[in-house]
Amino acid sequence: MSTELITLYRFKPSPYSQKVDLALVEANIPYRTHEVDLLNKPEWFAAKVHPVGKVPVITYGPANTDPTNPPDSVVKLAESSVILEFIADLYPESGLLPKDPIARAKVRFLNEIVSSKLAASWYAFLRGVGPMDDVLKGVEAVQDLLPDAAGKFAFGDTYTIADATLVPVIARLTITYKYDIGKFSAGEGSQLGTELQKPKYAKFMQYSHSMLERQSTKDTYDEEEIVTLWRKFFSKD
Repeated sequence: MSTELITLYRFKPSPYSQKVDLALVEANIPYRTHEVDLLNKPEWFAAKVHPVGKVPVITYGPANTDPTNPPDSVVKLAESSVILEFIADLYPESGLLPKDPIARAKVRFLNEIVSSKLAASWYAFLRGVGPMDDVLKGVEAVQDLLPDAAGKFAFGDTYTIADATLVPVIARLTITYKYDIGKFSAGEGSQLGTELQKPKYAKFMQYSHSMLERQSTKDTYDEEEIVTLWRKFFSKD
């Protein structure tokens, strides 16, 4: 494996790109990044890397491969969840997935709840097409699966792909209420933040605070950049 290297094609504001970044950073896996501006995608990206032009994508092959012209012989993978599983299997010692089959299934189930309950309801709220109550229900669904002990990860005592999946959603959910940015009515974002301070969401918020303070989150996430983008795309004017 010494001559092989992962190249991550990412758009840093994307939560899906951050998922992969987080897993690689937390597992201390050598990799390189190549930024792809989704607002001005280069022609070579669809032609040479991903025909649909989505990110994230990874290639896995010789370290000296030109990222703008990877040969067909290198592994090319899209879809963040597939990539996370690949990385966890490629580096089993990383702990990104537990070894026990039951524990692995529980991590995958948590990922499914994050995607289908929390991320989906938050994004609908952000776009002004879903109610705040659905976001709170999503928070509760995730919270029910988090460990009771303070300072724990999403599952067990090790950072897993469940944390890598959940943290980008939490970071952007926080922006939603911290800056009241979204297509919802003015003040609804702030109201969501007020609701989340209630004791019933304490476990979720404790986990959120702990994860947002981790160095891996800070290294893979630029709040100011996302706020600037969102103010442009989710303007209420």
